[in-house]
Amino acid sequence: MKRLTTTLMMAVLILLVGGLTVGCAAQSASSPSASASRAARTTPSASASASGSASPSPSSTPAPTTPAPTAATTTVAAPAPAPSVAAPQPSAAAPATAVAPAAVAPARAPGAYPLHTNIVSTTFWVGEIFNASLSDGSQVCSTYNGQWAFAHTGINGGTTPAGASGCPGSIYGGCDGVSSGSGSGFTCATEARDASNGYFPKHQPKPLQNPFYLDLPYDDVNDTVAFQQRCQVIPWAAADNAATGVNHCADGSYSYMKNQWVQLTGPNGKVCYGQVEDAGPSSGSAYHDAGYVFGTSNARPANTDFSADASQGAGMDVSPALNGCLGFAELNGSGDHVSWAFVDRANVPAGPWLSVVTTSGVSQ
Repeated sequence: MKRLTTTLMMAVLILLVGGLTVGCAAQSASSPSASASRAARTTPSASASASGSASPSPSSTPAPTTPAPTAATTTVAAPAPAPSVAAPQPSAAAPATAVAPAAVAPARAPGAYPLHTNIVSTTFWVGEIFNASLSDGSQVCSTYNGQWAFAHTGINGGTTPAGASGCPGSIYGGCDGVSSGSGSGFTCATEARDASNGYFPKHQPKPLQNPFYLDLPYDDVNDTVAFQQRCQVIPWAAADNAATGVNHCADGSYSYMKNQWVQLTGPNGKVCYGQVEDAGPSSGSAYHDAGYVFGTSNARPANTDFSADASQGAGMDVSPALNGCLGFAELNGSGDHVSWAFVDRANVPAGPWLSVVTTSGVSQ
């Protein structure tokens, strides 16, 4: 009986060892390669990003991919663009690293993030082309979405020529405002917004993405300095990694800034909320202004332009919906001031800013 038991135990042990060997081999075969490729694009480096002075709403924009043009203005399915230029990214050989999943960190209490007061804000809007001769002179694309206008509206009026300075290859025609013209004569103007329809567009279909959007001068994907330091300066980066079970610090196709919520108090004293969907403003290469964006000393922006306030440059751009909600005196000016702070999604109260929430990631 003892001999039979020993034999059985040996047999079971052999089966277990064999199963573990097969399992390890299968796991090794399915693991992603360290050289796995991803979509790349031409990016504004820390030394090469430039912004013009023709408008009070410059923002960091990509040189996006080139989908096939459409002759007439239609609402169509999103294209599957392929990158026109494979530019090196800081993380080209460093894919996302899996980490042990952890419980989602509780949202910080309201007021936990530093408050920035008396900051000059200008206004920008999806589809705006304020200076077509500048690489970042168009909001047809954003720094996080090469097809921003199309993704926001679903409207395809044609494709920006590949040789254009601003947003080459991006689909134009989408407009968070009042559009007119076609081809090279297409324009997208802003409009006044009010509470009668929740500050949504008055001359366009209901947007597919949140009309309560803004930008800040920290591009954590395309600016080399910002990318390298982002997991040290962005307060929620570690919690984001823990919640998703993936360390995205070295993943250039992932943004910790895109879709982040911000609480703003406007000239009218009203508190409104919006999501970060672009980077800017900048009077040079300051798309990595960590001292202002994440600092605790209420510092002024590094940017010194696009402001009617001689003491400081503009520190953010807000959408037409936020312009109306915050009670800006100017529809497209540079003299309004706001106070703002980051806020976790769990602490965003009910309001028109939750009617359509943007959840899409980086798309070049």
